[in-house]
Amino acid sequence: MSKKLHEMTVNELGQLFPIVIQDYSEEWGELYETEKQLILDRFDSVEIVRIDHIGSTAIPGMKAKPTVDILLQVAGQVEISKILSVFKSLNYHLNQHPDNPPPHLTFVKGYSEKGFKGQTYHVHIRYNGDWNEMRFRDYLISHKTSAQEYQNLKLSLAEKFKHDREAYTNCKSDFIERINKLAH
Repeated sequence: MSKKLHEMTVNELGQLFPIVIQDYSEEWGELYETEKQLILDRFDSVEIVRIDHIGSTAIPGMKAKPTVDILLQVAGQVEISKILSVFKSLNYHLNQHPDNPPPHLTFVKGYSEKGFKGQTYHVHIRYNGDWNEMRFRDYLISHKTSAQEYQNLKLSLAEKFKHDREAYTNCKSDFIERINKLAH
């Protein structure tokens, strides 16, 4: 009997879902637009403040893990139960982060107990605000040298931490923080 994803250790998840960096694909923007529409169709217009394609797949020419990251900013009156219901209906799974209270929710799709299954998406839910992810994306789009530096860092880390997603992510933190300060 195989374990459910939420029952697996970080190490088991790292083996099942290795870090893979791919060449940039125009399809990532198209995938975002399609998923965006699926999400928007499930909410009333007053419940959504803004939706954005974030992460490396949103940066033209950037090599990236082929996961489409989406930042969904919701209005204060949207019920958490509705958010949970909508994303369940779209075959997303809640990625638990007990230290980050709702609506700081993250939903993921494209993962199964046997490995990747179809396109992967991460949807980050937040209240309306001035979020670093959008500034970071915009800075790298307009500063090609920094984008190349980030890409090189990711390639190096993917090789070093192929099966350790936490280490891969944590080792990018200093670079991301530096760019966010520059973007401010």
